[in-house]
Order: sequence, then structure tokens, then C-alpha cells
Amino acid sequence: MTNPLPHAATGASDQQILLIVHQEHSSPGLVGQLLQTRGYTLDIRRPCLGDALPDTMDAHAAAIIFGGPMSANDSETLPFIRAELDWVPVSVESGKPFLGICLGAQLLARSLGATVAPHPQGVKEVGYVPISPTVAGKAAFGDLTHVYHWHGEGFELPQEAVLLATGDDFENQAFRYGKTAYGVQFHPEITAEMIEFWTAKATELAELPDSQPLDKQLQHHACYSATVERWLDRFLQDWLQVPSPTAVR
Repeated sequence: MTNPLPHAATGASDQQILLIVHQEHSSPGLVGQLLQTRGYTLDIRRPCLGDALPDTMDAHAAAIIFGGPMSANDSETLPFIRAELDWVPVSVESGKPFLGICLGAQLLARSLGATVAPHPQGVKEVGYVPISPTVAGKAAFGDLTHVYHWHGEGFELPQEAVLLATGDDFENQAFRYGKTAYGVQFHPEITAEMIEFWTAKATELAELPDSQPLDKQLQHHACYSATVERWLDRFLQDWLQVPSPTAVR
């Protein structure tokens, strides 16, 4: 949510990745840093501020939709959410890599017909929370034990999707649809700077009784962030190897 990387509208088609963010100062964080390290150009777009989405994926190697404070159910009141829901199939059906993070995963799930809703007991996850890979997700998520969360809604598993990771309060934490589309409920892009910024900006969520205090979040980040970064670097490498048969399964 801070220090946005520059919007890039040019670049070789096989080296440009479309990143969709949801606030003026949103940042792709560690995801953006690792993609740039790999030589990719970041085409950062903010439909919430009027940026258009491409009609096809011909000019992009992959697409990532990040999180935001709005809901995937806000399509009747937020036109850009309706536009993103309508656009997700354009990306997924192209066969190119697609990744939805938090709200992005919920948009993917909803576009596939699954329900997105708050926890029935009103639980919200803020801070580092444990997850467990499923048998199907062991190869792709086996290194992860604790990941960063910032959400109050979750998604049902879409039909024909494969559940890859689970959690205690929000059961569905990661899934794959087809061979190239992934959704994760957590925030692998998070940095310590982003944790501090989000906590300061969204006090109504950060101050809830179930939310981890800032000092605890930063302690957990110091403990788990290196593992998350190693996992993310490997995941992105495999995810971008499409249509290679060695891509993440």
C-alpha cells in the first residue's frame, strides 16, 4: 500500500506482467521486487482510479490481482469491481499465468461461481497465521507454515478447483484452477514497511480484539519472512514457466 513502483505501459510482450492494485498508494511489494529482479517489466494499473484493463493478454506474460479494502461482492456499488470480475475470465482463459492475492483470490473465486463471504462467527485474520498444505498442494506450498493475513472475508472452493492449502478459521487458503490460475488468501508480497503502513492506515481493522498488535506482527515477520520469500521466489519461477510441464502443479 506504499511506495508504488512506476506504472510501465511499454516493454517486450514476453517480459511484461500486468499488476492490478486497488488504492492510489498500493504497492506490489516483494512480488514486484522479485519480478523485477527476474527482468520483468511491471505494468501497474489501478482500475479504481480509471485505468483500463486490456482486452486480451497478448501484450502480457502473466497477470496478478492484489488485495484491497473493498469486497468482491461490491460489484453493484463499485463499477471497477464489476469490471475486474468481468475481466478475470479474459486472463484465465488466455492460458497465461494468473495469480489472485487476497481480494484477487476472492475475485477469481467469485468469477468462477463460488461464494465470497465474511466468516460466520465474524472472525478476521490480521497478522501471521498458520496454514497447512493439502496433499495436492504439498509440492507447491510445503515450505509454508505461517503467512501474513489481512482480511475479514473468505472464499468457497470453486467447482473444478484444487485446494492447495487450508487454515483453521478460513479453511480455503490457496487453490489452483486449471493449470495456470492460482488464488491465495494470504499476502506473500508483504514487507515490514507495508505492515507498518497498513496498520497505521486501517486502524479499524488493526485495532480489532483478534488482530495481532503491530509489535507481534513485526516479530513474526522477522521470524517467517525469509521462508516466505524463498517460497515466493520459487513459486514465481515455476508459475511463470507456462506452458512448461514442469510448472507448479
